[in-house]
Amino acid sequence: MSEVKDILSESVLSRDKFIENYQDKTFNSKDINNGFIRELINHHINFSIKSSDISREALRVERIMEDAGYKCRIYTENRATAMGASFFGGITGAIGVVSAIGIAAHNLATYNPDFEIGKNHFNNQINITYKK
Repeated sequence: MSEVKDILSESVLSRDKFIENYQDKTFNSKDINNGFIRELINHHINFSIKSSDISREALRVERIMEDAGYKCRIYTENRATAMGASFFGGITGAIGVVSAIGIAAHNLATYNPDFEIGKNHFNNQINITYKK
């Protein structure tokens, strides 16, 4: 993906053109470096990164965001749906209630983030969304 590696030399791109080129794109973790991720974040672009280790990739993006002064929330996509199905009773119902409490506590601890990083285990990717 040469377009990703050449981003720093593409400084002639206007802000609008940069956003148009990269908004909602999916990148492979091997093809996207920290500098390019920083540029995407600083332009408030929504994007995704495919990775064989999405937890490690989420932590990498979180560190870049926090170094740039942004707040973020990392969460597992589709977790609420799976949790909702467990409310039907028995031990799985109890686990569902505990999970709901944990989700609520996490959301309070990361109140009003600039970005959300959703870990999608089904697609082996993280989805970064600007929230403000």
